[in-house]
Amino acid sequence: MERFLWLISDNARACLILGLALGLALPGLAAAMASWLPQMVAGLLVITALRIGHRAATGALADLRWGLGSVALLQLVLPVSLFAVCRVIGVEQTPAALAVVLATAAPALSGSPNLALLLGQDAGRMMQILVLGTACFPLTVLPVLALIPQAGSAEDIAVPALTLLAVILGSTTLGFVLRARFFPAPSADRIRSLDGLSVLAFSAIVIGLMAALNPALRSDPMSVLWWGLLAFALSYGIQVITFLLLSRSALSPLAGPLAIGAGNRNIALFLVAMPSEFIGPLMVFVGCWQLPMYLTPILLRRLYQAGT
Repeated sequence: MERFLWLISDNARACLILGLALGLALPGLAAAMASWLPQMVAGLLVITALRIGHRAATGALADLRWGLGSVALLQLVLPVSLFAVCRVIGVEQTPAALAVVLATAAPALSGSPNLALLLGQDAGRMMQILVLGTACFPLTVLPVLALIPQAGSAEDIAVPALTLLAVILGSTTLGFVLRARFFPAPSADRIRSLDGLSVLAFSAIVIGLMAALNPALRSDPMSVLWWGLLAFALSYGIQVITFLLLSRSALSPLAGPLAIGAGNRNIALFLVAMPSEFIGPLMVFVGCWQLPMYLTPILLRRLYQAGT
């Protein structure tokens, strides 16, 4: 088993591509796994925290100044600014504008620490950003909802956000406890095994996330193409701009984690509150949104290597 996990760890990027391919090629499997996504995400967080350890993820209170500032900028100022741009050009009521604003208003993806690990970035810092952004989300989302009331009420959004925060805190705490109890000083081979386990879980989750994309590809492939182009442009555009700006600033040590968090957001939080007329196209966007995120360790690897 250990050698199998080493193999997974050594071929992490290929495993991510395989997960995407299986999600598209096997719609029945994707649909079956979709119902288990909450449990899979919780398991992924436990494994990630087990891999990182609590020492690497401490210091959030001391970092509140840059942390709160980055959350406010990325989850409030950015989506409000993009909405203003959409209003100026007269497209603020379109599904594409709604997707852009909601995607940038969401906190970092639950799997963002795994992306940080795969890109050689500080996964402990990434965990801090994930927890802080999710904790602040019920507050930062209020002005955004005031601009686009079709996105749902504050109460509808706050409940799943707080639930997600509880899952993140509970799962990461369990992972840290297991690390302290069983692997307080893991060897290089043990770390390699934990990396393989983390990659395996991360690759499995994307199969379920692809459930909405396969039917759309069969019924309206051009629509999927346009949603995919929007997802890549938004995710990679934000990551590149954030990384390049921060790498030349006093926050250069945080450029990688903040860029990963900025371009990889948990838009699925909004789906529970969306009216039925908006769910369809946004579900296709959510499926397309997984593509740039899971391909980030492959397509943006050189960008992040430049800062290490």
